[in-house]
Amino acid sequence: MKQIIEKFIQYLRYERNVSPDTIREYRRDIQQFDAFLTPPGEKAPPLGEIDHRIVREYVASMYDRKLERASVARRLASLRTFFKFCVREKLTAQNPARLVATPKLPKRVPRVLTAEELNGFLDSLGSGAAKDKSKRARKPTARSEEEAKVILKRDRAILELLYASGLRVSELVGLDLGEIDRRGQMLRVLGKGRKERVVPYGGKAQTALEAYWPVRDEILAHPRTKAAPEAVFLNHLGGRLTDRSVHMLVRKYSRLANVNWDMHPHSLRHAFATHLLADGADLRAIQELLGHVSLSTTQRYTQASIRQLMEVYDKAHPHA
Repeated sequence: MKQIIEKFIQYLRYERNVSPDTIREYRRDIQQFDAFLTPPGEKAPPLGEIDHRIVREYVASMYDRKLERASVARRLASLRTFFKFCVREKLTAQNPARLVATPKLPKRVPRVLTAEELNGFLDSLGSGAAKDKSKRARKPTARSEEEAKVILKRDRAILELLYASGLRVSELVGLDLGEIDRRGQMLRVLGKGRKERVVPYGGKAQTALEAYWPVRDEILAHPRTKAAPEAVFLNHLGGRLTDRSVHMLVRKYSRLANVNWDMHPHSLRHAFATHLLADGADLRAIQELLGHVSLSTTQRYTQASIRQLMEVYDKAHPHA
């Protein structure tokens, strides 16, 4: 089984051009299924003997462990892809995971920040509203204050660009200098499935980036780790910024701005799409900008836009 899993991973990497993060998820999901098949002291059944009943038992075991429906659905989808590969390679005659129903997931319409809320948040960066008032905060030194100002310029460029372009976090941290057209204010983005698209960004993001470039040069002049000179966004050591760091900085600034939002990087992507739609952008154009394969994925933002419209109506109309 382990050899088959490795062959499957190679197929994902070299034939499907799947992103490294997605490959890690597939590997983990299939390895967990393999562990379920081989409890201590027992041999795993041959691949050809795995049927839908075994897959159903695996799904039941996930529910017994109190896993969320979304996690169960994702792991079942991984199994379907794995067995589809096995059928293609003639390792088995059927795809047993196809006969197991996917758990029904609630349709969640994300709460999207209004343009006024988001503009206020971005404009507050660096002001008194964005100073850490925590009791545990260390007393700032002249050096730490200077470093904070330097990092703030980088963070502002990140937040402005996320909102201006609707990038996924992985796309943002994967950006290289050669993929930015500064004069034309365009990005060449490598999205899911290694699909390339071109995305514009606006004047505020351009201003924030222009303020960041000298900071970037300063970081690269004295790297404290293996430098990533091709990367657009660097950590304070000079290496490429990670997804986790971007998640942390978004939460940090939403906390410092004292806003009661469940804010994360994808919030800015949601806002990008919803605000474009509210201002009359075509749904197909938004699909292209976001890099969605399916239009149905993009249509979630119409639901968010309608919900916001109804909230405004309920608050403003005298007969609501």
